[in-house]
Amino acid sequence: MPKLKHTNSKNFFLLCGPCAIEGEDMALRIAEKVITITDKLEIPYVFKGSFKKANRSRIDSFTGIGNEKALKILRKVSETFDVPTVTDIHEASDAAMAAEYVDVLQIPAFLVRQTDLVVAAAETGKVVNLKKGQFMSPEAMKHAVQKVKDAGNENAWITDRGTMFGYQDMIVDFRGIPTMRKYAPTVLDVTHSLQQPNQSIGVTGGRPDMIETIARAGVVNNVDGLFIETHFDPANAKSDGANMLHLDNLEGLLSNLVAIRKTITAL
Repeated sequence: MPKLKHTNSKNFFLLCGPCAIEGEDMALRIAEKVITITDKLEIPYVFKGSFKKANRSRIDSFTGIGNEKALKILRKVSETFDVPTVTDIHEASDAAMAAEYVDVLQIPAFLVRQTDLVVAAAETGKVVNLKKGQFMSPEAMKHAVQKVKDAGNENAWITDRGTMFGYQDMIVDFRGIPTMRKYAPTVLDVTHSLQQPNQSIGVTGGRPDMIETIARAGVVNNVDGLFIETHFDPANAKSDGANMLHLDNLEGLLSNLVAIRKTITAL
């Protein structure tokens, strides 16, 4: 992938950034901090930010600052810091538009069975990151990967973001990691796996205190990449603040995870 650095470090790769693009200054501030850390630790890094949020619990929830405005900010992050970027798309018509600005198109978990959407993303030639549906088995993700390949694109990733556990909780079944790695490089979405959805107030909850626990388990189980949403002020983030990692805690977390990866690699 163009601009992806440290690919020979034997580290996991990292998709990291805010849930949503709230503005240019915040995006650049977060990107600069994460890049400083990942360069120091030699972690291949892709900046993540949603240009819009279509899946919201309430109609008054934040959905974005405008498609073109947010996509231009993603492009500016890429050009300023020479890093690849990823954003999620929600409709087939989003694919070609977003592909003009980013390197990876992400299919949200609730939409990963939508054939037209997956095919439209694949046909752009970009890497397609397929979020595993919260309602799907790891084995079922081979069909989503096959859709990308059948559309003429060999560049697919799978990202596990947990499985529904009752009505208001998520759980990660780590047995799924080796299964999904048979189909495509596999990422663990640490922060979304700790969501507590369907709260009565219409705002998703979370367990950010468990981020390191889940991330360590993913690295121990040879996950190819990690997905972590971070913000310098999670309490006031426009989206998913309840399960985001505070930016100040990212370096300590990644340092520990890199040390664990080195140990696992040496076994």
